[in-house]
Amino acid sequence: MLGDLLRPEIEELIEARDFAALREALADLPPEDIADLFSDLPPEHVAVIFRILPRDKATHVFAHLPVESQESALKALGQEQVAAVLNDMAPDDRTALLEEMPGEASQRLINLLSPEERKVAVKLLGYPEESIGRRMTPDYVAMRSDWTISHVFSHLRQVGKEKESLNVIYVTDEKGHLIDDIRLRDIVVADLNKTVTDIMDGNYVFLRAHDDQEEAVRAFKKYDRSVLPVVDSDNILVGIVTVDDVLDVAEQEETEDVHKMAAVAVLDEPYIDATTLTMVRKRAPWLLLLFGGEMLTITAMHRFEATLEKSVILAAFIPLIISSGGNSGSQAASLVIRALALGELKLSDWWRVMKRELASGLMFGSILGVTAFMVAYGYGVYRGSQGEVHNSGPAILAFVVGTSLVGVVLFGTIVGSMLPILLKRLGLDPAVSSTPFVATLVDVTGLIIYFTMAIVILRNVLG
Repeated sequence: MLGDLLRPEIEELIEARDFAALREALADLPPEDIADLFSDLPPEHVAVIFRILPRDKATHVFAHLPVESQESALKALGQEQVAAVLNDMAPDDRTALLEEMPGEASQRLINLLSPEERKVAVKLLGYPEESIGRRMTPDYVAMRSDWTISHVFSHLRQVGKEKESLNVIYVTDEKGHLIDDIRLRDIVVADLNKTVTDIMDGNYVFLRAHDDQEEAVRAFKKYDRSVLPVVDSDNILVGIVTVDDVLDVAEQEETEDVHKMAAVAVLDEPYIDATTLTMVRKRAPWLLLLFGGEMLTITAMHRFEATLEKSVILAAFIPLIISSGGNSGSQAASLVIRALALGELKLSDWWRVMKRELASGLMFGSILGVTAFMVAYGYGVYRGSQGEVHNSGPAILAFVVGTSLVGVVLFGTIVGSMLPILLKRLGLDPAVSSTPFVATLVDVTGLIIYFTMAIVILRNVLG
């Protein structure tokens, strides 16, 4: 990036206190690249750059910084400059910063806001965490249905510069209820003497302020919009949500799902910034839980010790059996979890999923079972050729391994596909059911299936 290339030059200018040259070097850089510069700069250098930048550009740069960098920058700036930046920030960006800070620090920043901006900040922070209301901004443009297009243009010239988005203009009644939205291009091409009613179609999409942020992600994907209005429980227009904010939500939700699928508590900070103690705290409880689950395999192994003593060769195929079941279950769980997250699957589709995975599990199990039969047969023949004694012939041994593999893979596939749906039905996050938990569950049941099949098939051989 351009900012990365200029970082050494910028640092030299700061060290030399050549502020005129520094101002000139930053003049043509977009806010995004200047924000990239801050990643490796000490807080005191960041403060220098903020003081040199024009106020509006400094605000844009600040908005593009990660929350952690924003907090560091605020500590390095003077109170007057902090107040200026916060008052000029877009309300949704400011809310994202305030909600991540400790309560006392957040309140101190709110007190620096002007009365008008403080009222907006408090209102947005009053919505539940993870709600759409926390992501919206009140910087929208509204018009009345009885206005002429000429009146609309006049209104846009008066208030447009202060608003975050002008792509869509919203139509409200006298009480503020949302009744339609109109794209700016439809207004531009309309006759100046027509009224807003003449170009309304009554077809609009909206979000509710108290709904979960994931609803916004789904709505933007479904309707392919760059901005959507937000209404309260009385259908009064209270703000808008733009696609850039929703992309942040989508990234956050996907990150959380990935962490949960790996049996890791969600990290509240970037991986590279997390301390070793934080990693231990986030990961150790899950590892202990999985460890406890895997201890059940010891119980299963102990239960079938007699079978193993009579045909020790069975132990050689235990890793093959349990890993195949875990792999098939993890595949199914990952596919179903993703389908649920994208809205491709509903809870009512569970029977369709069951039938599909039942057929798939049988096919996968048969493919792996035939392969395992050949491998086990060859291994049995080899062991026999080496003069090693085993109570079961190669063909019988191969049949045990092959048929067990069919059962284990089938079980893993069904459990992997049904467990996320069950957790979703119980109101839990299906992501926690993926790879580690499915694999642990199938490890235990896989051993039970394997040794049960061995006892049944080898009963006459083992005596």
